[in-house]
This record gives sequence, structure tokens and C-alpha cells, in this order.
Amino acid sequence: MSRKKASKTEQIRVLERRQMEREILLSSILTDDQLYMAYDTTAEGFSAERAEEVLDEKGENIIEQSKEQPVALRLLLSFTSPFSLVLLLVAAVSFLTETLYGGDRSYATLTIILSLVLISGLVQFFQEFRSDRAASKLKEMVSSNASALRDGKMQEIPMSEIVPGDIVALSAGDMLPADLRILTAKDLFIGQAALTGESEPVEKFQSIKAPPKSALEAANMGFMGTNVVSGSARAIVIATGSKTYLGLLARELTGKKAQTSFEKGIADVSSLLLRLMVVMVPVIFLVNGLTKKDWVSSLLFALSVAVGITPELLPMIMTSTLAKGALSMAKRKTIVKNLSSIQSFGAMDILCTDKTGTLTEDKIILERYLDVHGNDDRAVLKHAFLNSYFQTGMKNMMDLAIIERARKENHMDWFRTYRKLDEIPFDFNRRRMSVVLEDDCGKRQLITKGAVEEMLNICNYALYQGEAHAITDSLRNEALELSGRLNEGGLRVIAVAQKNEVSDVGVFSPADETEMVLMGFVAFLDPPKDSAKQAIAALKGHGVRVAVLTGDNEKVAISVCGKVGLEADEVLLGADIETISDDELKVLTERVNLYAKLSPAQKARVVRLMQENGHVIGYMGDGINDAPALHQSDVGISVDSAVDIAKESAHIILLEKSLMVLEEGVVEGRRTFGNIVKYIKMACSGNFGNMFSILAASVFLPFLPMLPIQILTQNLLYDFSQIAIPLDRMDEEYLRKPQKWNAKGIARFMYHLGPVSSLFDILAFLTLYFVFRYNGTDFSQSYFQTGWFIMGLLSQTLIVHLIRSAKVPFIESRAALPLLVSTIGVSLAGLAIPYTIIGDALDMAPISGLYIPCVLGLLMLYAIAVQMIKVYYIRRYNEWI
Repeated sequence: MSRKKASKTEQIRVLERRQMEREILLSSILTDDQLYMAYDTTAEGFSAERAEEVLDEKGENIIEQSKEQPVALRLLLSFTSPFSLVLLLVAAVSFLTETLYGGDRSYATLTIILSLVLISGLVQFFQEFRSDRAASKLKEMVSSNASALRDGKMQEIPMSEIVPGDIVALSAGDMLPADLRILTAKDLFIGQAALTGESEPVEKFQSIKAPPKSALEAANMGFMGTNVVSGSARAIVIATGSKTYLGLLARELTGKKAQTSFEKGIADVSSLLLRLMVVMVPVIFLVNGLTKKDWVSSLLFALSVAVGITPELLPMIMTSTLAKGALSMAKRKTIVKNLSSIQSFGAMDILCTDKTGTLTEDKIILERYLDVHGNDDRAVLKHAFLNSYFQTGMKNMMDLAIIERARKENHMDWFRTYRKLDEIPFDFNRRRMSVVLEDDCGKRQLITKGAVEEMLNICNYALYQGEAHAITDSLRNEALELSGRLNEGGLRVIAVAQKNEVSDVGVFSPADETEMVLMGFVAFLDPPKDSAKQAIAALKGHGVRVAVLTGDNEKVAISVCGKVGLEADEVLLGADIETISDDELKVLTERVNLYAKLSPAQKARVVRLMQENGHVIGYMGDGINDAPALHQSDVGISVDSAVDIAKESAHIILLEKSLMVLEEGVVEGRRTFGNIVKYIKMACSGNFGNMFSILAASVFLPFLPMLPIQILTQNLLYDFSQIAIPLDRMDEEYLRKPQKWNAKGIARFMYHLGPVSSLFDILAFLTLYFVFRYNGTDFSQSYFQTGWFIMGLLSQTLIVHLIRSAKVPFIESRAALPLLVSTIGVSLAGLAIPYTIIGDALDMAPISGLYIPCVLGLLMLYAIAVQMIKVYYIRRYNEWI
């Protein structure tokens, strides 16, 4: 039946894919007017009112990878955990035995079991419901906008409000907000790796010569989820949300999300405990059945043991701890897009970052405009202004600084006598951009600005005092020396060039950027942040090394690094990296902190090789050139003001571009991870020890060491004592080091602490059996079971405090108040239950008051033994949590 259902689903998806292909291919061959008619729009776009109507009709531009489950269904699923299912199985067997065999008790056992199921399910439901709501609110804090024509004006609107028929503008750095048909394009290159896996960007055009063979081959179509690498365009939206090509892929991939190393590690631990349970529980069932000759009770006992050694709270503890960590980080202006990335944040030991806005103020000021000999020259400012003003691509901080300087000097009217004919967008290979202008007299001019060395390569002449001079080796060296001096003073320098002899070709390309006349240089100041030095020291104090990966000049980068206290004795340039093998570069990455003049691909390569050296890498960036490195890193960090592709590639978004904010996030990530590991180590070591304790008791005792309902009650109380673990604190020493997932360490911890737990359980058995003579005669087995119930519960709550810190518990390190309250409250409840009506229902007996001092003595010896093991363990393995 399931195969038929899967086959039918696949057939539906094939039909959907074919239908979408037809619609895309049809859109690719329609004329502009036909498209406007089909979507009831115009070249001026929608009015605000009409857009609202279409939005109501078509729905928000959001891909729903999986529909949100109704609250009722989620509540029902909360009762399907292994814990609840085993409880229900025990309840069913209990009901059958009492009904069929006429037990003398009422259905109190059944009532208590069902109460346990209800309490456990409700706790899990409310914790997960609150966590999901918290995660949703955090995602809403990250903004994503698109440029669309509304009421005849290009406006920034939320991407979720884009509708079919909208006319949108695209420029470098934008994520395509929907499936689009290109109307106009200028040197438009789209990165389609998210859909096709192609590493190289694909050029898109406004028209095609022949109908494409497939949707993704349509050269005049763009698809949601891809990004603009360079160039600009205007397009009409043909599909949004789940109706897009990406939406179709999302439906096909629902439920196929890859696990992180952290999630895999937790799954492995759970699997290990479940495998131990599968092996041990049948053995316990057989041993008790053969020795006690009561197979029904033995079955119930074995099933209850299964519950006791199942880490049933692990999903809830993990989810609530991560959600609590995410909310704490949000208060520190750090938004977590994926809760699992918190662990990677805490494990990070190298932070790679660009310097602009991170080490510097990100408030670029145009300080100088100079000719090739270093004299102030207003003509240089004018040409730089015209280039920045007329470009239609994304204006960077330097463009804005140039325009602002012209405004301050009252030269904003410079543009009035010019009109733009064309432009050649920036790309990271040329490292320059150009505009082609024509003045009122019909004179044409190509104006280019870009990186100094790349600009010198296309210039044959230099302008000085109104005359063009051929660039000689001497003049070239003088220009480079001038640029170098400015760089050493902490100024970023770009060159400005122009040429007047521009052919009437209509469409221009980088091939036209030749035989240029060098006008001079513009120099910018981006002062270091006052907080950067303190933040780098704080990160270093927490075991995080900072490495700068920048596309900027090395001299500027060295100057900035020196001012913020970052060691930069050795610098690697992009040109050097191209000639170095991976093995050689791996060695260099261990000591080099500054990489300059890097391309986007080179940044990603450096990050990859650091990872291969065993480091957990965080990458902080906000530009188009940072997207590959953000994607490659273990934890990508961007800012809310970043370009769309950078935010999409990042795992964590900062609302404030500051290393101090980042350092606080690292500490919170480690605190969150530490609390999860606490629970895992407590569960593993406790359950491992309990299995051997129960097996030993089953072999040597003539009766069950504890009734099934008593085991289940003890387990539930213990679970309640641990619910406050997400609110616990971590020792400062733990927070100072990067914390990585260590499956071997968890297994090693389990093998050291588990046997200690078993040893003291057996000592409790011997005390009850030989000292108090609870050996099964008369009603003494109830007293024995009550005694072990108390000892087991108190030792399990005590171990929470013994394990939670590497220090001496209660003296050098104390748990947070909620955890203290929960453990003390559960311990007092456990001591009181045998003397209440609940104890009667659980077949417990009011045990002798003399037993309590014995228990306290055993617990004191247990604490001393665990502390001794802790000291030995830390000395040998240099770790605890």
C-alpha cells in the first residue's frame, strides 16, 4: 500500500514538474506586451491597491517546505514518544492482568500510569510549542526586501509581498525574489548553483534567439533562490512562493534535511542507549521470569526498565535548551536562523572576517582627491562623482562617500549636463566598473574607477595640469608609491580614469576599457572601531583566533590590524595563494592571520583548508564577495543590513555589526551546548549503571527489586528534576574554550561513572537485605522496594549536581536556582511519597526512619567517590563536561 502511495505521489510530482516547465517555456517566448496582458499589469507596475488584491488572491511569497501541524495533532504526537508508548503498553498489560486474573487491587496502577502519560506528554507539548514560537519570532526579526514598481515608483517592499505581475529591479547582490522573465538586462550574470550546481554564473538576456529546451536553460528567465552576481536588470514576476521552481523542489525535498554533526552525534548516543536497552531488557525479563516464575510481572518489570533507560527527555531538553539559548542571544542582538548552528557557534575556534565594518567604523569618508603626483585636483573628484552617481548597480560605501563629498562642496549639479548611455558593471576579476556618458554637446566619455594596479594596467596616459602624458615606468612607479604611502597611513585608495574617444557601438563591454587616461586617485578613511581591540582580546581569551580575509589592499589592512592589536607579521595575497598548493596553504593557515586582495573563491578556499586542519570556522561577511565563504564555513555570520545573498548564506544574523556582540554570542553558544551535554552525560552514565544494578538484583533477589509502577514513578520524578537544566549556568573555565561534539568522550564518561553508580546501588541492596532484613519474608519486599526507590531517586538527583561542573559541587560551583529548586523538590517528594496515599497506591511501605541516615551516609560516600573519579578523569583526559 505504501509503495502504491509513494508511486502515486511521484506521478503527481512528475505532472507538476512538466506543467511548470511548460509555463516557464511559454513565458520565455512571449513578448513584453503579451506578458503584461497575461498578468494584467503594465510596464509601470501595479498600484498599491491592485498589488494588495493580487496578494490576497495569490497568497504570500513564501515557500512552505512543510505545512505547520495543527495544534491538536501536535498535542497527540506529544504522546507518541518512546516513554509514552512503553507506558501505554504497560498500562494495557496491567489492565489485562487485573481484569483477567482478578487482582485484588482497584485500577489504581492503571490510573497512575495514565496520569504519568498525561503529565509527560503535556510537558513535552508545551516546551516544544514555546520553542517553535520563539524560533519563528526570531526569524521574523531578519528583514528581506525587494525593489518593485508600485504606483509608478521603485519601492523597497518585503519579499513576502511580491506578487505575480510585479515589475522588479535587480542589481548585484540581490536574491531573486520569485521566478522572473527578464525585460531588460545589462551584463546580467546569475548564480544558479542553488538549483543547478553550476559553479560559474550564467549570463541572462532580455531576449532569446530560439526557444529553450528546458526551463533552466531559458536565458531570459530567472528563478527564486538564485542571486545576481553582477549587472542589473528589470523583470516581471511570473510565479511566487510554492508555485516557483524552487517551491517545487522544496516539496520534493520535504523531510530530507541533512543532519548537522551535532544532531548526528545526539542521534548516535540515543541509538547506543536504545541498542543497550534492546539487549539488556530481554535478559532482565528472562532472568526474572526464570527465577521468580511470574512471567507477567517479569514482563511488566522489563518494560518498565526499558522506560527507565530510554533517554525520553533528550529531544525536549535539546529543543528547549537551544530555544532558550537563541532567545538569550537575541537579547544580545544576535539572531539564530537555525537552532542547531548554536553548537557550531560555541565550537568555533577561528573567526574569519572582512575588516570593513567589523574592525573599522564602516563610516567611510572621502579624505583626499589627488592627481598622479599627489596634488589636490577637483577634476578627479568630478569624474569619480559622475561614475558613482550614474551607476545603476548597488552603490557601496565608497560610492556614497564620493557623492556625500560632492554634496558638501556644492557640486551635486555636475550630473545635470550629462546623460548615461551605458555602463559596464563591477566584477571581482576586473575589480573596476565604468559608465559611458554624453554631455549636452554630444561629447562622449568613458569613466572608470577601480583598484589601483588593475586600473594602471588599462591606462596608457596620465593627466597632469590639463595635459595627457604617456605613462612611463618612472611615472607608474611614482603612482604606485603615492598609493602605497596613502595605504600605509590607513587610507583606502582607488584610481579614476577616463577617455573621450568612445565609439558609437551602442552596447559597451570590458573590451572598451583600454587606452585610458589616468586622472588620479581618491583616498578614503575608515577608522578602526574603538571596541575592536577589546573585542579581539576578548575573543582570544575565549579561545577564538581572528583572521582577516579581505579583498582590500594589504597595506591598509596591515595598518588597521596594527591599530586593533591583531598580529599581522605575515600576509598572504590572493596572487600568492593562486601559486600555492593546498598542502602548503594548510600549513600557512595555522600561523597567518591576514589575507589580502582575495577573490571570493580564494576566501572560500582558505576557509575550507582551515576546516581540513580540524578547525571549526566562523565567517563574518556582508557582501556579495563573502557568499562563497559564508556557505563554506561551519557557521556563517552576517548582518541585517547585508546584501540578500550574504544573509541567505548565513546561519546567524547580527543586528549590530560588532565583534563584541559576536563574542557574547560565542559565550551563549557554549553555555547552551554545555547544558545539553550535561543531560546527555547524566543520562548515559546513569542508564548504563542502572542496567547492571537491575541485572544484579534480578539474579540474586528472590523478588522483583522494584515494582514496574515504582520504576515508572521514579523515572518521571527524575525527569522533572532535570527540566530546569536549560536554565543552568556554566563555569567560566568551560566558557573560555571552544566546545566541540565528542562522541568518544561521552562513551568514556559513561564507562567511568556508570560502574560507580552500580556499586552504590548494590551497597544499598546489601544494606536493605542484610542490615534491615528486608529479604522477601512476610511483607518485607515492599520495604525493600521502597528503600531502593528512595536511594535510587536521591542518588539520581544528587548526580545532577556532581556532574554539572568540573568543580566541587555546592562549594566551588552551585547550580542555578531553578535547578536547585527542581532537584530539592523532587528529592523531598520522593522521601514523602512512601508515607502518603500515593505510596499506598504504589505498593510502598513506610520504611523505618533508621534507614534515612543510612541512605544519607551512602550518598555522602557516593559523592566522595564521584568526586575522586572526577579528579582522576580530569587529570587524565583534561575534560569533564
